[in-house]
Amino acid sequence: MSCCCPHSNSANRFFSFFAGRYRKRFEKKGFEPSQKQLLEGLQQAGYQDAKILEIGSGVGHLHQTLLEQGAKSAIGIDLASKMIVEARHWAEERKLTNSVEYVEGDFMEIHESVPDADVTVLDKVVCCYPDADGLVHTSLNKTARVYALTYPRNRWYVRFVMSATALFMKLVRSDFRPYVHDPEMVESWIRDAGFDKIYQDNNLVWLTQVYVKT
Repeated sequence: MSCCCPHSNSANRFFSFFAGRYRKRFEKKGFEPSQKQLLEGLQQAGYQDAKILEIGSGVGHLHQTLLEQGAKSAIGIDLASKMIVEARHWAEERKLTNSVEYVEGDFMEIHESVPDADVTVLDKVVCCYPDADGLVHTSLNKTARVYALTYPRNRWYVRFVMSATALFMKLVRSDFRPYVHDPEMVESWIRDAGFDKIYQDNNLVWLTQVYVKT
């Protein structure tokens, strides 16, 4: 299958640049407000003894926290090589290496080899893909029970910032672009797959939703 994210190499370089900073930020400040909302929604849905799949797993602090709080196992997928390196180091420090597996790559290229999970998490990932439809449906097909995601609100100021970021990436000759996808469309895809929304919250930029399969 061809990659629906043709900017994978640029995204690898872009996010790898920030890998060490992400880890240091979390060690100093903890979860971002939108991630706290995501955790609240996941707690309502339940993840005890669950197999977690996190797409765009970054340095690993989200799924590693779920493991420490009762999840059974986790697979973290990220196309940024240095994010994977940081996540593995952190898993070692937190004594979680027997419970977590890391895969470097674009989920849409490797999804056929990714096992199904009880809980799938996409924290600020939908906005990295031009083909949100393909990403959402493919990840839903891997999800047995809980689907949780955070993505941009469709507001003028969010679109402005994303457009400005896209222009900057173009000027520095990077193929990576951020996207603002219609939340109503995203929600319809998830509901049509047989999931009901049990949690929603937001801040100025990010919309957080958690769904449970009926």
